Order: sequence, then C-alpha cells, then structure tokens
Amino acid sequence: MSLTSTTKGDSQEVTALEVEDRGDITDERRVSPGPGVDKDIKDASVSAAPATRNATTTKKTAPPKAVGARDGATRRTRRTTLFPAATFEDALELASAIFKNGSGQPVRRITLFDTMGKSPDSGASRQLITNSAKYGLTTGSYSAEQLALTPEGLTAVADDVSPAAQLRARFRLAIESNPIFKNLYETYLGNRLPVQAVLADKARELGVPADDVAECIDTFTVNTKFLGVLRSISGAERFVSIDTVVDDFLPGPRGQQGQTTASVEAQSHSTSPVGSESRRANMDTVCFYITPIVEEGSDQRKHSDLFMGALIEPALAEFGLNLVRADKIGEAGMITGQVIEHIVASKLVIVDLSYHNPNVFYELALRHAVRKPIVQISRLADKLPFDISQVRTVVVDTTDIYSFVPQLESLKAQIAAQIRKTLDEASDVENPLSVFAPHFWDSLKS
Repeated sequence: MSLTSTTKGDSQEVTALEVEDRGDITDERRVSPGPGVDKDIKDASVSAAPATRNATTTKKTAPPKAVGARDGATRRTRRTTLFPAATFEDALELASAIFKNGSGQPVRRITLFDTMGKSPDSGASRQLITNSAKYGLTTGSYSAEQLALTPEGLTAVADDVSPAAQLRARFRLAIESNPIFKNLYETYLGNRLPVQAVLADKARELGVPADDVAECIDTFTVNTKFLGVLRSISGAERFVSIDTVVDDFLPGPRGQQGQTTASVEAQSHSTSPVGSESRRANMDTVCFYITPIVEEGSDQRKHSDLFMGALIEPALAEFGLNLVRADKIGEAGMITGQVIEHIVASKLVIVDLSYHNPNVFYELALRHAVRKPIVQISRLADKLPFDISQVRTVVVDTTDIYSFVPQLESLKAQIAAQIRKTLDEASDVENPLSVFAPHFWDSLKS
C-alpha cells in the first residue's frame, strides 16, 4: 500500500490512497478530502502512513504495473496482428448489419450501431469494426463517418447470390486471405484435425508469437468448422476442399454428394490399377482395415467410423502406414478385386470382429492364407468363436460413453503395441491355419 500526501505545517492533506494487491488488502479506496470531510477518516489515513513506509523497508517492492492494468486482475496484451482477434462468424455480424440496414450501401457508423443496439464508441464495437476490416468484409475505421461493405464482403452477406458463390466468398475472406490460416488449411487438407499441440507447433513455425498461438488455432478451427471445410468423416474431424463443400449446393442426388466426400478422402490413398507392380510396391505403406461396412447411418457403420477415427488412425501414426478401408478405395475397377488385393498384399491388416459380420470372417481367412501380419480388435459385447479367440485381441468396452471415453488412450497404446509386435514378427506369423494345418501351404504346391 502506498500513500501520497502533502505536508503543510503540522497537518497532512491526503490527496490519494492507492491499494495494491498485497494478499492482506485487495480492495481499492480513494479518499479525496475537502470541506466537511470527517476528521477521523483523515486521521486514520494519516496514521497508516508510517506503518506503510516501515513495511516497505522490509518487504520487496512489487514491480511497476503495466499502464492500463487493473488492480487484482491481469489483462493479456495481444502481441500480433497476423490474424483477426475474433472468429469470422463474429465479424460477419457487422457486415450483415450493413447489408440489412443499407441494402449494401455505406451506412453512418453511429446510425448502424444504434440499430444494432450497441454503443458506437464502446471497446467491443471498435473491436468489431477492426476485425471485420481485417477479414476484408468492410471498410472504414472505428472513427470513420461511414462504414461500407467491400465487393467480396457484399457477396458474403447478400441474399441475392447463390449459396455456392457466397460460400466461396466467405472461404476466401476467412481462410485464403490470411497467410497463417491459408497455410494451416493447405498443410492438413485431406487429413484429420491434428491434436492441439501439433497445430500449435505449426503456428509457431509460421511466426505466431507464443502467447497468441492458442487464440490463433482456436480461431482457425472455428472458422473452418463454420465454413464446413472441417467436417466429421469416418469417426474423426477432417479437412476437406472447398469444392467438396460447394458440391453440397449443386443440383443432384444426395448420394452423389456423399460419394464426392469419400473420393476426396481417398485421394491420400490413391494407388495404381489392380495387380500392377507399382500397386504392389505401394502396399508396403498400407494398413488395410477389415470391418463391417454397411449402409450410412447404421449402428455398424457408426461403430466402424468411430473405431477408425478414434482408435486405429491414432495408433497407426507412428508407423507411417496409410489406413485404407474398403469403401475408401477410390480407384477404377471392381471393388471386390481391389479389396482382395488389399487383403493379400497390404503390409498390415487390422480386423474388427465386432458384430460377427460374415464378410469380415471371410476376409480374415484370406489373410490367414497368405500368412501376413494381422491385429485383431473387437467389442466386449461380442464373444469370439473358439478358433480365433486364442489369438491376442484388443477388446473394447463400448457399453456406454462413460466406459469408452476414459480408456481411449490406453486402447490406442494397446493397439500400437500389437502393431509393433506383429510387424516385428512379420517373417514368422502364426495364426490358426499355421497352428492347426501347418502343411496347408505344402498342399498348394502339389
């Protein structure tokens, strides 16, 4: 606590009393004495001065507070102008209001905020104007007489443009016009949303100050989600191209749109025609996922998507293998031939025995016949048949979300451990066929 006073004769006049946060005093009082001020208050204030001065001789002086800082609170100072200080959806509010009130023409700033029910000179209103301009939606500063829409901003909010054109305009403003956001998007396009730590490392690499990294990746993630270029596919959130999202607004059956999304996801797994030498070489980097594949929206399909996105892909990350599922093979040719090729030639196969799907067991038998690495997983609810129950299987309790979520990390670790062990033993793979019919392969040669 510091006391500022003016001494005049035998009396002291208290001009200001500042209370800093010392642990024992947390409130702030200001006493400005004048005619009629109670003498006891003045005396109490003056008597506190010696104690304060004595205390400062034995206690380390606190560092000076930043200009504008509030007692008892710390205000984070933003260190960068590399990206707007708000999401695109928030900034869109101002552009939409200009279009609504001015039909796309410039609007007086004071009038505009009056119709929005906001103070034109408040900190929040000034920030809204700044962020809207940073996204390229509007022109005019918070001291300007009028605010106006940019041509791209008009397209982003007008009600007389096609949804596809509006979406493309919003994408250009929210992502492509910002070098940081554009780089992040292009880096992970076609892939699942990385964990926060990976995104943070990338943001720092792009020059975002450490104190602003969290805000940067949060704003980027929210923007991509708002635009639809970050969407849930196969049990995980993945970045898709703007063309994929625009296709949703084009005429045509809904089934074609779903196919478009699948084909985009399959781009990262593209290989050459069935049976070619180059394709066989590519199989050295493939993990084929055998799992129940049924119609979209069914419980089995949701199960497969969840296991693929939440367990299998994260567990595979350290091994440099591309995960391929039958419905994501985006190549010409008969799907059955492609599936069999992947079963036979892939470096690794992970098989999900949940639901006791007959196609899954058939494909598992084919993999046994070529005696190549396999990792088995299954729901706890499904009791495995005797002949394959002897093979180590990662069992997942999916009774409810309260059972499943807490074990995610340990399940990923179990699957990764099984992958590592199986690949290490690739030259001598054991399965029911090799154990109970060791001469099976000899009979094929005769």
